[in-house]
Amino acid sequence: MNYIKINIKTVFVLCALCFVLSAQSQELETLIDVALNNNPAIQKFELQYKRASEKVNEINTIPNTEFRVGYFVSEPETRTGAQRFKVSAKQMLPWFGTITSRENYVSSLADAKYEDIVITKRKLMASVSQSYYNLYANKAKQEVLSENIKLLETYETLALTSVEVGKASAVDVLRLQIRQNETQQLKDVLSQQFLVEQTNLNNLLNRKNDTAVSVVDSLMMPLEDFEITTKNLALHPELLKYDKLFKSIEQSELINQKERSPMIGFGLDYINVSERPDMNFSDNGKDIVMPMVSLSIPIFNKKYKSKTVQNELQQQEITAQKQERLNTLKTLLSKAINERISARISYAMQTKNLKQAKDAEVILIKSYETGTIDFNDVLDIQELQLKFQMNQIEFIKDYYVQSTIINYLTQ
Repeated sequence: MNYIKINIKTVFVLCALCFVLSAQSQELETLIDVALNNNPAIQKFELQYKRASEKVNEINTIPNTEFRVGYFVSEPETRTGAQRFKVSAKQMLPWFGTITSRENYVSSLADAKYEDIVITKRKLMASVSQSYYNLYANKAKQEVLSENIKLLETYETLALTSVEVGKASAVDVLRLQIRQNETQQLKDVLSQQFLVEQTNLNNLLNRKNDTAVSVVDSLMMPLEDFEITTKNLALHPELLKYDKLFKSIEQSELINQKERSPMIGFGLDYINVSERPDMNFSDNGKDIVMPMVSLSIPIFNKKYKSKTVQNELQQQEITAQKQERLNTLKTLLSKAINERISARISYAMQTKNLKQAKDAEVILIKSYETGTIDFNDVLDIQELQLKFQMNQIEFIKDYYVQSTIINYLTQ
């Protein structure tokens, strides 16, 4: 089980982060490793799997051996003497192959339960990755806001200088200060949101809520997307679980057919006989030993026919459920692919707009040197730059989040 866990984790991280900086990949891989080792949901399913596997030993048994003891209150007289008490032992044996069928059935249920472990691990790795990217986006936005606050302070200095020479009014200074206050407020709100997301991530890792989480300083938009193997979707553990449940119903029907067969019993009766005091012959007081063979035949087998019909209906239900889930996964994959493409397109547009906004800023600064600066224009350009920078971060985050979803569905 450990080998499989490590293998899944390695493939997931490498595929999800094939374009990410190595330092960030190392940090995220460490967080995923901690989550896989500590998350109680995985521990729960692992215990359920062990319990289901242990049931093989439970059903690998034959029916209880029956012992009976009887005492003759009124001792019946026979030719060889009076019968005093009777001891019987009987063992019923199921039809050939019944126990093996039960073992196969329980094993198939355990196999289906194991897929719950694989599914939970995949979902956990995706959740940890998405939470990490949310933290990155939050931190990056705070840094952008800090830079904008410094820029506004620079503009405020220019405005104060312009007020002194009569080229600007005190209102311009107040507007810049108000914008600084609003930007600081937004940064403070993001700081609180960072703590909330950090708590969420720490809960996924099953550790203290206030444990600090460090994230990478920057993420770049990859030059190209990693290859998507959509055919792997059919091998997704959420679908494989249905296959194993279907197989378990097949094993259940085999058990049903075996239980329709007779059961064979072997037994032995022992009757204690006392000697007749008034007689003298060779068999006087000879005990009775009687081997027995019994056969249990299910003549009224309506319940077995009903069980067969139920198994067929349950298989049809599982097939329908699998197709429904496959359709849902296809929809999720298509949506993730398209949204990742959209994130790349939007990021490129925001980059272009940001460059133009910076060019406009340069023009404004040159206008200040000629004494014609308009601080309303300054605020507009600053707001546009902030908007484009925040959008860039959001689209980068969206790209990696959608990559995580694609990886969950196809790896």
